[in-house]
Amino acid sequence: MRFMIIVKANAMTEAGVMPEESLFAAMDDYHQELARAGVLLDGNGLKPSSQGWRIHYQGNERRVVDGPFTESKELIAGYTLIQVASREEALEWTRRFPNPQGPGLEAEIEVRPLYEMEDFPQTETILRMRGL
Repeated sequence: MRFMIIVKANAMTEAGVMPEESLFAAMDDYHQELARAGVLLDGNGLKPSSQGWRIHYQGNERRVVDGPFTESKELIAGYTLIQVASREEALEWTRRFPNPQGPGLEAEIEVRPLYEMEDFPQTETILRMRGL
């Protein structure tokens, strides 16, 4: 089972302020531990939304909307992708995730399971996608 640990953005991450070295060290230690356990698939920080864009769909039309985006509480600052045997194992790993704002500060991470190919009806399209 794969799970994404989502680190929420805030005004500091949207301003491009880098975390203190101690937080980088804590994140590195955690990700090194995930890697040693063989469960780390990927993890990274995202640049501020001012450097990104969205595609807005309306009917058959597509429109590019450049960042920044105003609701920083709905934005993502980074993620870690893990693969584990169960929801319980994912929960144990995420309980150990370093506070993304730093020790003693209020913060929140969100954890969501990814769909696996087996979750979908086994149609011709899904079987073709599985080959990717």
